[in-house]
Amino acid sequence: MSLFSKQQPDIPRRRKDVGSHASERVTESSLEERYAFRRNRTITGSASPHVVSTSESNAQLKSTRVQAHDLTRQRRHIASVLSLVLLAVIVLGGLVYEFTAHSIVRTSDVSRSLDSRYTKAVDDYFARQPIERLRFMLREDALQEYIQSVAPEVKTITSEGFHGLGESLFVIEMRRPIAGWSIRGAQQYVDASGVSFGYNYYTKPAVQVVDNSGVQVEAGQAIASNQFLSFVGRVIGLVNSQQRTVTEVVIPQGSTRQIEIKMKEVSYPVKLLVDRPAGEQVEDMGRSINWLSQRNVTPEYLDVRISGRAFYRLPG
Repeated sequence: MSLFSKQQPDIPRRRKDVGSHASERVTESSLEERYAFRRNRTITGSASPHVVSTSESNAQLKSTRVQAHDLTRQRRHIASVLSLVLLAVIVLGGLVYEFTAHSIVRTSDVSRSLDSRYTKAVDDYFARQPIERLRFMLREDALQEYIQSVAPEVKTITSEGFHGLGESLFVIEMRRPIAGWSIRGAQQYVDASGVSFGYNYYTKPAVQVVDNSGVQVEAGQAIASNQFLSFVGRVIGLVNSQQRTVTEVVIPQGSTRQIEIKMKEVSYPVKLLVDRPAGEQVEDMGRSINWLSQRNVTPEYLDVRISGRAFYRLPG
C-alpha cells in the first residue's frame, strides 16, 4: 500500500448494497411512468418543442392514420368549395340565359317586314316591369294587353324563348281586316271579332263602309267609334258564316245608328240597327231571305231592325 494514496472511507458493505439497489429502483420506476404503454394512442414524432402530447395531430412527424384523416378533411373542404362555386356558376348561367336584354319581334303570317315600333313597345313594357326581363317571370297576358293598347292591330304576341345571349324572340300575329272605312282621310279597319285598328299588313279588304249620313266631321268621329266598327265586324263575320258575302256597308242619310248591307247573293239591301244584337238580326235576316227565295219574291229592301219581325217593300 502506497503511503501517498488517498484512503477511501470505510463504508460498510451492507450500506453500499442497499444504496445501489434503491437508486436502481428509482430509475426503473421513473422510466415506467415516462414510457408507460397507453392504449388507443398513436405514437407520433416531432422536432418541435411545442408538442404537448403524443397524440397531437399537428406533429411534424405524423403517423399514417393521422395523415389519412388530414387528407380526408382536405378533400371534404375542397369538395365543398367546388360545389359552392359550381352552384353559383349554374345559378348565374341560368339567370343570364333567362335574362332579356334585347327583344327580337317577328311574324310569320305576313310578307311585309315589321316596323321597329313593335320592338320599342316590348322594350317599353320591360322598362315598366324590369323583373319580367327574366323569361320565367314574364306574364304574357299582361304583355299582350300592353302591346294591344299601343298597337291594336296586334292580335296575339307569344314568347318563343332564347334567341341569343341576352336576346328573346317574340312572335306576333296581326289582325286580318274584313272591312275598311276612310275617316277624315285616315283608313280604319275592323276584323271579324269587331276590333278596329289603323295599320293593315294584309291585302285591302273587299268590304268598304260608304258614309252617306251627311253628318259633320265632329259627328262623323262618333260614327267611327269602336262600338260601331265592332258591330260592323260582327255582322260581316256572321253573314260569312251563312255562306254569304258582304260587298258593301252603307250608312244611310240622316242616320248614325243603322246600316244597310249589300250581299253578293241577293240584289236588295238589308237594314240593321246598331243598338240591337248583331247575332239576332243576322239570324232573322237569314230566315227572311230563305222565305223570300222560296216564293220568288225580290223586294226593294229587307228590314230586320225590330226583334221577331221582318219587313220588306215590293218594287213599284
